[in-house]
Amino acid sequence: MAKLVQAPTRFTHQDWTTSNLTKYANAESERAAAERLVDESKRLSLETEKRTEKTQRDVNKKFQQRLDDIRYWKDELDDKLAGITTEIDNLLAFKTRVEKALEATHEPLHIAKQCLMNREKRQGIDLVHDDVQKELIKEVEAIEGVQALLQRSLEQAIEQIRLNRKAKFQLEKDLKDKFSVLSIDEYCEQLKNNSPNIDFKEGTAKIEANSVSPEDWQDFSHANILKAERERQSSVDLRSLVDGILQQTCNDMRKQCREVNVAFDKRIAETKDTKGKLEDHLNKVLAQMAEMEENIARLQKAISDKEQPMKLAQTRLDTRTQRPNVELCRDPVQYRLIEEVHEIEGSVAGLQARLADAEASLKGLIRNQLSLDEDIQVKSNTLFIDEVECMGMRKSINIQSF
Repeated sequence: MAKLVQAPTRFTHQDWTTSNLTKYANAESERAAAERLVDESKRLSLETEKRTEKTQRDVNKKFQQRLDDIRYWKDELDDKLAGITTEIDNLLAFKTRVEKALEATHEPLHIAKQCLMNREKRQGIDLVHDDVQKELIKEVEAIEGVQALLQRSLEQAIEQIRLNRKAKFQLEKDLKDKFSVLSIDEYCEQLKNNSPNIDFKEGTAKIEANSVSPEDWQDFSHANILKAERERQSSVDLRSLVDGILQQTCNDMRKQCREVNVAFDKRIAETKDTKGKLEDHLNKVLAQMAEMEENIARLQKAISDKEQPMKLAQTRLDTRTQRPNVELCRDPVQYRLIEEVHEIEGSVAGLQARLADAEASLKGLIRNQLSLDEDIQVKSNTLFIDEVECMGMRKSINIQSF
């Protein structure tokens, strides 16, 4: 039991003094270190506060610069967007003009082709490849050429509108992003240390892998602006070209239409003149036929009139053959009666020959009458086709400027 209970250690006075001095020294050292740490902490706090404030001022300045850059490019994009939007509207209006101009060519082309088809119904000698036919063919070729040119212009306009809209889409997309980033950066720029919506966000102090450099950011908007301006200028050039095409094609169609109408007028006048001359000749032939028929009737009467004298002369000669014996004398009466018979026979032969000539002439006149009648009918048919059918249709042609 005595071994289990030991007396506490006993120290000397020197140990006691040394221990106290050591504690004094340690406390003073620790206090001095703490004092230095406090002073250093105050200095560091003040330094970091100033650095943080300076950094925040610099960040705010950077925000202002960034916002100025964003607003600048936003204004540039807005300006180009307004320009390309206006140009799209202008080009759409030109596209409508081209479509109307193209549609307006259908009726003149149909009429020109119908005129060519109608003129195929001309008959006989009038089925001629005249100036009207040549001008109508030129008109069909001209209108078809105009249609091809307008169709190409329409296709170019449609393609340019597509490119304009593509450029507009890129501008709008860029502008949408600019609006978004402007809102974000303005919000960030307005945040303060005492703002209620701030909080710790771990892992945000880093550069995003998909981020771009300021140069790339600027080049992107610059490229969109350049592309939009390039497409806008191309669209302006195309509108100028299309406007010239519309005017030129309209003038060409009007000019050719006038040429066709002038050719028709000349041909109709020429046909009417020829028809009138044919009718004059027909009237003369008819008059001559009537006169020839009267002449034939006179000749036939003259021949008929010779029958009784011939009968008389022959009866006298036949009766005198009954004179008896020596009374059957070749006296002057006998000779004169024989001469009379021969004379009458000669007269009848002459009259019959003249009658044959007259009948042949009458047949010739009848043939000419039929030929003239037929030709007059041909001319009447031609006049109906050219003046009534063709020119009647062509009066409805109205070539407008678009």
